[in-house]
Amino acid sequence: MKTRAAVAREAGKPLSLETIDLDGPREGEVLVEIKATGICHTDEFTLSGGDPEGLFPSVLGHEGAGVVVDVGRNVTSLKKGDHVIPLYTPECRQCEYCLSRKTNLCVAIRATQGRGVMPDGTSRFSAGKDTVYHYMGTSTFSNFTVLPEIALAKIREDAPFDKVCYIGCGVTTGLGAVMNTAKVEAGSRCVVFGLGGIGLNVIQGLRMVGAEMIVGVDINPRRKAMAEKFGMTHFVNPKEVQGDLVPYLVDLTKGGADYSFECIGNTQIMRQALECAHRGWGKSIIIGVAGSGQEISTRPFQLVTGRTWMGTAFGGARGRTDVPRIVDWYMDKKIDIDSLITHVLPFEQINEGFDLMRRGESIRSVVVF
Repeated sequence: MKTRAAVAREAGKPLSLETIDLDGPREGEVLVEIKATGICHTDEFTLSGGDPEGLFPSVLGHEGAGVVVDVGRNVTSLKKGDHVIPLYTPECRQCEYCLSRKTNLCVAIRATQGRGVMPDGTSRFSAGKDTVYHYMGTSTFSNFTVLPEIALAKIREDAPFDKVCYIGCGVTTGLGAVMNTAKVEAGSRCVVFGLGGIGLNVIQGLRMVGAEMIVGVDINPRRKAMAEKFGMTHFVNPKEVQGDLVPYLVDLTKGGADYSFECIGNTQIMRQALECAHRGWGKSIIIGVAGSGQEISTRPFQLVTGRTWMGTAFGGARGRTDVPRIVDWYMDKKIDIDSLITHVLPFEQINEGFDLMRRGESIRSVVVF
């Protein structure tokens, strides 16, 4: 069949809007019509050429929502007409990692996912005789896409696609980092570095669990009002701080943050986030993805004196289990997604959505097909 797709042909170039070929679902696979997809910084990270796993040409996108059109052989949990959210972190419920209950990092299809192909080692996308690769196992920048059954969360049918698509990455990652990874307690003092699409959801999660102090750190003063709406209690612009930012934050939080979150992908800020954590028990969670070859560093003293450095992927959420619950939270008005979607664009303007993000003018742009 044919599908409209935004194809990343080469690093650093705008996406190419094309009509390409898509093979139907094979065993254990599902064909989905994508109705809406968010534009995330991770897509930009790959498009920039900084992603060590980035492949070209490929169909980017990993934050979508849509409807099942067809299923392959031996698919048992989904049927035509089901509403779904694609999962770049699948949940097979059978591998060693899933069965351990210690992590959400299912490894059932990790090897092929990283190579831009389906579990059988081939791509469903093509342009003429040329292979077009999948991205993060989802490729939601295509009107139609094929995914493994284990990489789809079935959701309620009354949830709006152009809102809940954001749950496919940003919302779940931010809330989950607070609730699943850090396990923040009520009354905690917290610092959030980066008030973009992830950071604002971290703040929303901190408010939900009852954090006492929520400090937002960002060089963009336009993020202050939105962050306050979501629960931020203090705003810090590093450009306005005289001297070293770390002791300033330690003083502000009266000894250091119980929990700090790095939501940018900057290795220097990762260090600051750790070092502003409280001596003896502070935990710092890395959410942002740094560029290829970059490394983090700190003095061993920082860890020997009781701080913990942690990382999280997809907020520690088990997609097929947890995503439907987060959709329910949205529908029950327990969380706010609408305020975070600052732009809704037609497919033809997807590159404009990337420009808005690069200029810091959007929190989340959503593309509708």
